[in-house]
Amino acid sequence: MPTGPDPVAGDHAAADRPAAGVRLPLRRRLLPVIALLLLAPWAAECSWGGFAIDDFLPVLIFLGPMYGGAAILIRETARHLGAGWPTIVLLAAAFGVLQAGLVDQSLFNPDYLDDTQYADTRAAAEATLVPGLDVSLRQAFDYVGNHIVLTICAPIVLIESFLAPERRLRPWLGRPGLAVVGVLYLLGSLLIFSDINQDKGFLASPLQLAFAAVVVVALVAVALLPRWHRARPRRARRVPHPLWVGLLVVLVRLGSDLTPGWAGVALALALAAAAGALIAYWSSGNGWGQRHALVAGTAGLVTAAAFAYLVPPYSPASPAAALAGDVAVTVITVALVGGAWWRLRR
Repeated sequence: MPTGPDPVAGDHAAADRPAAGVRLPLRRRLLPVIALLLLAPWAAECSWGGFAIDDFLPVLIFLGPMYGGAAILIRETARHLGAGWPTIVLLAAAFGVLQAGLVDQSLFNPDYLDDTQYADTRAAAEATLVPGLDVSLRQAFDYVGNHIVLTICAPIVLIESFLAPERRLRPWLGRPGLAVVGVLYLLGSLLIFSDINQDKGFLASPLQLAFAAVVVVALVAVALLPRWHRARPRRARRVPHPLWVGLLVVLVRLGSDLTPGWAGVALALALAAAAGALIAYWSSGNGWGQRHALVAGTAGLVTAAAFAYLVPPYSPASPAAALAGDVAVTVITVALVGGAWWRLRR
């Protein structure tokens, strides 16, 4: 079984990277970049039923620079540093706070979903408002958590699983390429900020913006700690079958929505922390491989796709368009996850 990145603990990237002098042709390095640029926005907004099928292409065009750009920058930062999944997860959390707190400001805008088919979720969100900040802890967990799982981690682990082992942990872009992606991300974020600000007419308070900025900086600082860049020897430890790892992630996802209010938020945080600790323990064993990482990273995506049939899209759509979108989500998810699994078995 090939050794690859694990979802929470270090994936020994520094020890497994190929020689720095080996450089692939530009075409081969750009293919996974383009794939991640397109997959990230689709996973973030379409994979759970947020849009009908006729909106898939506009989502990729308008949200690709922001979501895809962030996924590429996070992945490349970690791989250039020789860091593993702890860095990716922490940077994904920083992006989630940046996106929901500073760009679209959905964390602080109580009217954000009022013009969508999710307006009825406002009461549940207001049940967990943090005094002084006027931010719903329930929404914060959902928004940031979905960005970690769907926008960043699932697309990265899927694309890396299609690559050969010697390319899996290598950077795809040099400094010029990273600069281009960085500009693309900034322009995409500014476009979304201006569009939403004009549409919603909302701007968070200075205290709220400062709070979000401090959290982002703190998460980035922790993500870049040298400890995540050091290779650690694998331990002789029994590792469960990858499907058991996926089942754990699915149960955590389902359990996070069992109870409303503060009790529900506490339960969701406890389940996420316990699952993260258990996966970190498993991933330090020498039997942990890329198939484990694939299942752990995409179990949330599979769960979201399965429940897409039960949730409405943001905007009203005809039953046929909504159903076609849900079926397309199923087909795409099965093709991606099944294809990556088959690729790793080869």
